Amino acid sequence: VMAVPAHDERDFAFAKKYNLPIKVVISPPGWKGEELEEAFIEDGTMVNSGHFDGTPNREGIIKVAELLEEKGWGKRTVSYKLRDWLISRQRYWGAPIPMIYCDKCGIVPVPEKELPVKLPEDAEFKPTGESPLKYCESFVNTTCPQCGGAAKRETDTMDTFMCSSWYFLRYTNAHFDSGAFDPEAVKYWMPVDLYTGGAEHAVMHLFYARFFTKAMRDMGLIDFGEPFIKLFNQGIVISNKQKMSKSRGNVVNPDSYVSKMGADTVRCYLMFVAPWEQGGDWNDNGIAGIHRWLNRIWKLSTEYYTAYSVDDEEYRNLQRITHQTIKKVTHDIDKIRFNTMISTLMEYTNYLGKIKDNGSVSQKDWQEAIKILLLLLAPSAPHIAEELWQKTGHKYSIHNWKWPEWDEELAQDEEIPIIIQINGKTRDKEMVSASITEEEAKEIILAKPKVKAYLEGKEIVKIIYVPKKLINLVIR
Repeated sequence: VMAVPAHDERDFAFAKKYNLPIKVVISPPGWKGEELEEAFIEDGTMVNSGHFDGTPNREGIIKVAELLEEKGWGKRTVSYKLRDWLISRQRYWGAPIPMIYCDKCGIVPVPEKELPVKLPEDAEFKPTGESPLKYCESFVNTTCPQCGGAAKRETDTMDTFMCSSWYFLRYTNAHFDSGAFDPEAVKYWMPVDLYTGGAEHAVMHLFYARFFTKAMRDMGLIDFGEPFIKLFNQGIVISNKQKMSKSRGNVVNPDSYVSKMGADTVRCYLMFVAPWEQGGDWNDNGIAGIHRWLNRIWKLSTEYYTAYSVDDEEYRNLQRITHQTIKKVTHDIDKIRFNTMISTLMEYTNYLGKIKDNGSVSQKDWQEAIKILLLLLAPSAPHIAEELWQKTGHKYSIHNWKWPEWDEELAQDEEIPIIIQINGKTRDKEMVSASITEEEAKEIILAKPKVKAYLEGKEIVKIIYVPKKLINLVIR
């Protein structure tokens, strides 16, 4: 019987209850040999493992297997736990099983030219405990494809996984009528770059989708074995610190919020409330804040702008902050960090509000800034962005417009903070030009009175300079 109590929650509980030894073989970060309070089930470094000590555990698994094979003590194998899958269901909703029962010919498959068998629209749904198809004469009664005599259709339908396990292939061209899916469209679009969904839903669906894909690859119907390149599960939105359920009475109906505040508000709030993969706690004050932010964008975009006193320095600031915003939003979308993307757009909105109050850039530059704001907003709030796009004089549609690009040079801060360390301890910081050289940085830092006080009576052994980040003076 195998037992690894230090790294299995059930084994750990068993060992604790019966006072069995718990030997750690994968060390947590910073582990000093102390007794574990709970099983460590994450990745770590191998310990108490002979000459494998210090090896990352994932790498160690491979090395241990290689040693066993080398010594002739064992070999690696892949274990399969495949079982027969009963796909028949006694219900209306599902793909009809294309089989016909004939008293003379037995069970006869529906000819390929008559596929697919479609569900009848005149079935009656009564509480009989059986499939409504069983009592639908227009569906059940048919003729035998072989002898032409009276016959009956199979009334069970297939498990809905039989349909949902390959829908993505059909989506590439839903109008293709010469087969289940368009091979050329599948070659162009598949596999899917990013699949996102709830973890609870995804387990079985992904299992079957991958099974179908690999089977069709082996049949020569497609040329890839994985349907989805990247998987990213979203978190669960909870209410009052608990998972939403009817029994708890804490279910939030988004329809009422959509009616009151608009779909864009709800969409942006769900992206902003927490990191996408974590989910978060629904909060009415939070969604109200998002609604106010979108209203501010509406006002900034539609109210008349007056350039009171155009300032060249403010124009340079506008350029810098705009290009920084484009860069940050683009990267956040790419990394699926929607909450920080919304936060960045809020900061940009606040900055434009100050510009409008001061009237410190030209009318042309203001209009360009609003244009950029709407383009960056469009994926998150598509409806309001489209309406404001047209209200500000642009043609339909904002969603066909090219995504803005940033200029790395224009996105650079004019000044950056340099951290000052003495023997590795942070003592101060200094704002310097973003284009500063190493020699210039050393000269400025060494001339600071506070630094001179630390250096008094000391010898500088080494100066470590990390460009545009820190300078560390090693002294003795």
